[in-house]
Amino acid sequence: MKVLILLGLVFLLMLAHGRIIPRCEFARILKQNDVDGDSGISLANWVCLAKWESDFNTRATNYNPGDRSTDYGVFQINSRYWCNDGKTPGAVNACGIPCNALLTKNITTAIKCAKRVVRDPNGILAWVAWRNHCQGRDVSSYISDCRL
Repeated sequence: MKVLILLGLVFLLMLAHGRIIPRCEFARILKQNDVDGDSGISLANWVCLAKWESDFNTRATNYNPGDRSTDYGVFQINSRYWCNDGKTPGAVNACGIPCNALLTKNITTAIKCAKRVVRDPNGILAWVAWRNHCQGRDVSSYISDCRL
């Protein structure tokens, strides 16, 4: 009985942190959603971006006290510009979605919104983690062993 209770607690802790998608599975999901080459961005760059923004965690959030916005989901999409969380002052909601839609295990909505972000004039440069960890680097290792 104690083992079942312990397993139940471990399972609840895993749910609280959301789904962490294995890297190659994440790459396959992106490829199935026609992300490779979208707006000139390679699949490897998309995977690098998600690695450094959320470590592939679909439930990741990050509060930004400076502008009182929050970044949501696997791509850390910001509530000031791209989604509505009902609490960010002056939010634009350019993707036309509630921010909690970016926190689900099904990342289709997050992918659609991320594709919208890269069509913006700033493009992929909107993500600081991409600029700091992926830009100008050989990112091929993020997908090289994934058998895509």
